[in-house]
Amino acid sequence: MVNSESQQVDIDHMRAALQIAGRGLGNVWPNPAVGCVLVREDLSGNVVGRGWTQPTGRPHAETVAIKNAGKLCRGATAYVTLEPCAHEGETPPCAEQLIDAGISKIFVATIDPDERVSGAGIARLRSSGISVIVGLLETEARQLNEGFFHRVENDRPYVIMKLATTMDSKITAQNGESQWITGEQARRRGHLLRARCDAIITGVGTVIADNPSMTCRLPGLERCSPIRIILDSHLRTPVAAKIVEHSHRFPTWIITRANQPSSRADELISNGCNIIEAEIDNKGLLDIAGICRIIADKGVTRLLVEGGSKLTTSFFKTGLVDELHWFRAPKLLGSGGGEAIGEMNINNLKDALLFDRTTVRSIDKDSGDIEEIFRRRK
Repeated sequence: MVNSESQQVDIDHMRAALQIAGRGLGNVWPNPAVGCVLVREDLSGNVVGRGWTQPTGRPHAETVAIKNAGKLCRGATAYVTLEPCAHEGETPPCAEQLIDAGISKIFVATIDPDERVSGAGIARLRSSGISVIVGLLETEARQLNEGFFHRVENDRPYVIMKLATTMDSKITAQNGESQWITGEQARRRGHLLRARCDAIITGVGTVIADNPSMTCRLPGLERCSPIRIILDSHLRTPVAAKIVEHSHRFPTWIITRANQPSSRADELISNGCNIIEAEIDNKGLLDIAGICRIIADKGVTRLLVEGGSKLTTSFFKTGLVDELHWFRAPKLLGSGGGEAIGEMNINNLKDALLFDRTTVRSIDKDSGDIEEIFRRRK
């Protein structure tokens, strides 16, 4: 029987692997963000190697940890947040690398849903004589890589909605003024959210009205800026917009309907934008669900929605919002201000969209801003 003390040690090491895995969020798509910790029980339980998935998805976490540990790998126990790959890709399979390194025991948090792996990595490790224990902190591991799981299992990215409003859910004053409803610290947390997502999506109306950059501007994290995506049915995005101006450094995708003027598309393409055509729905609008499938096909696993009321409402109405980060300022604007969420066509309470509040935190005592995090109720 395994004693509770040793179980806790295993949990602590896996939790450490999950923490370092999170460093890859937003930078490793379409791959998952994985962490690996190597421990030698015969060396006073010391950690001899750590690794997490590197930018662009290579090298994998196991490769980095093995390299860091060197000869100390032999006889070590590995704690890996996702099943090691077993297929040939740009690098040798991680399962084979762990075998060759002399790992004696492996804890795997959860199985990889990718059909190229999905149990094959674990089977290969066990066939080599390595003891493999699956399921340690599985819930936390799946939550960390929900974007990856969503893309593989549901053919769409994990969708995160970000709102910044007054207490009465207004995003603009009556005169259209919107900068700034929340304070600097709340905006900084919003930029951190951008750094942890693969792509950020907004509407052309927001681009024209606010001229945003849609980048992460936290010191040291600028390189973590997500792909910028603009929904623009008629290619109205101004060439002089900041989001176009920065396209050669931070990629910009403009999603539009088919048969737009080639001269307009060519102008935007020559300025570094990627033009993507999408289907329209029965109301003549760009189809949000179809767009999410297109984005997933291009490898995006975590999509952040930052837009005006129309875009926000469209994502809620299609039932695609998985997580909501709601920043609220202690201000009231009353009727006449711009609503964060428009008409949902919900007539009965029983049809209301349901979310579970998971977090409430004070952002800044001076401004009084708070952040609430909600997850869609399954």
